[in-house]
Amino acid sequence: MKKRFSTPVVVLLILLAVLGGMQLNTLISGDNIYEQLGKFKDVLSLTEKYYVDDVDTQKLTESAIKGLLSDLDPHSVYIDPKQLTRVTEEFRGKFEGIGIEFAVVNDTITVVQPIGGGPSAQLGILSNDKIVKIDGKSSIGFNNDQVMKGLKGPKGTKVSVSIVRPGEKGVLEYEIIRDVIPFYSVDVSFMLNDEVGYINVTRFAETTNSEMLTALQKLKSQGMKRLVLDLRFNPGGYLDQAVKMADLFIDGDPSTGQKKVVYTKGRRPDFNEEYYATANSEFEKIPLIVLLSNSSASASEIVAGAIQDWDRGLIVGETSFGKGLVQRQFELADKSAFRLTIARYYTPSGRLIQRSYAGGKEKYQREAFEREEIEGDNITHVEESDSTRPVFKTAGGRKIYGGGGITPDYIVKPGDATQFTTVISRRNLFYEFITNYLSAHGKEIREKYKGDFPLFNRDFEVSDALMNEFVGYTKEKKVEYKDDQFTKDKEFIQARLKAHIARNFWGNDGWYPVILKADNQLKKALSIFPEATKIAKLQ
Repeated sequence: MKKRFSTPVVVLLILLAVLGGMQLNTLISGDNIYEQLGKFKDVLSLTEKYYVDDVDTQKLTESAIKGLLSDLDPHSVYIDPKQLTRVTEEFRGKFEGIGIEFAVVNDTITVVQPIGGGPSAQLGILSNDKIVKIDGKSSIGFNNDQVMKGLKGPKGTKVSVSIVRPGEKGVLEYEIIRDVIPFYSVDVSFMLNDEVGYINVTRFAETTNSEMLTALQKLKSQGMKRLVLDLRFNPGGYLDQAVKMADLFIDGDPSTGQKKVVYTKGRRPDFNEEYYATANSEFEKIPLIVLLSNSSASASEIVAGAIQDWDRGLIVGETSFGKGLVQRQFELADKSAFRLTIARYYTPSGRLIQRSYAGGKEKYQREAFEREEIEGDNITHVEESDSTRPVFKTAGGRKIYGGGGITPDYIVKPGDATQFTTVISRRNLFYEFITNYLSAHGKEIREKYKGDFPLFNRDFEVSDALMNEFVGYTKEKKVEYKDDQFTKDKEFIQARLKAHIARNFWGNDGWYPVILKADNQLKKALSIFPEATKIAKLQ
């Protein structure tokens, strides 16, 4: 080596190698993450130093994180510490507080309903009670955040509330010891008739599967032979809970003992997973219909997609939202977090449920609620046949389509409310009117029915006089009245008013049986059980 290369040549070669290596490293790394972090640090530092006004660097950093994630997909999001606490409570299925659902009506905290088994219910606090003081200080004019701050708190701590109760003289004083309050995901379960059970699931949380099993066992003991599973407006949640729910209804393959429920694929192979129906369940042979709305998403679509792919039951309602992305939540040091999309999920037949979001987040969010669908029998899925969506087949050979949510086997719209009804619903005038009505008549209704909901459901009618009183109330609230619109929506308005009265005394167990009587989608579901039985080969 000494003979072949002089010292200056060796030095030159080493220098070239180092420089070449540096260039190669830059070429390989491309947008080197450390270079980009340095760029952001420089911008933040210079902004703090030279900007014309004082700046909040934490706020700017959070805005930068939100901007970064918004450039990925619509479901990768940043969650600030306050939001994270609320979201965690919802999906863990419990929070700590006094146990009421409330609304602020005319600047006053009004108890919508006490949560069964919670400390408020145990003390005898009732629906329509008005909370006028919290810990001795006036709560008139509180907004929702102020109410939550005053009433929520750690288990075992105390809070005093002063309550005005319609029909009672004076102010009632309660001292409430806060406790752990369950957050149920199965909102209600009851028998629609002698044979058909109904279960409404509002989210997929940690306790959903156990709640579902409890509901199914209860309905079975009451004679259930068929089931309507209502996943309308269910935004999703934990994937494992969706798999467990589907497993309750899907049997195993005769040869393997398993049937695929869903699978995921990501850029990293370690995010590729397959989930199967493996458990034996006594509900695998029960005729089943699933209700979907255009806001049913994620885990709801996993359940509905598996049911549809295996021809296990029928789907009724509107095409679901179309969210087929899997997120993982990463918690940060300041107790904030962000959710990052790590994979896409696919139904057993291979359908990707995720809609395209190439047009931007705003268009993506809007599209699901602006679809023009033709109502009717869609067993052969002709509704999607002229689209560019990829074609798949169910276990029984029916064509189905991917890339755009779960399209029902029977498309039924919820019913187009008139402008009159839409306005009074959005302004919460149904609830406000019944709150005022019960202030005058709640005590006599309570004494007449004495907790007997079946008697109330059969006996109580929303009279023409009450309807006229309601119309007068809406006019006082400056809602434009049109007789033809009122006549068209009369059945719905009567059901809504009666349902609000029922919820005041019986909670969701009173609300749902009343409001569902005017439900077009449920009426259709009840009429097609013979077809659901046939398609699942249960005859």
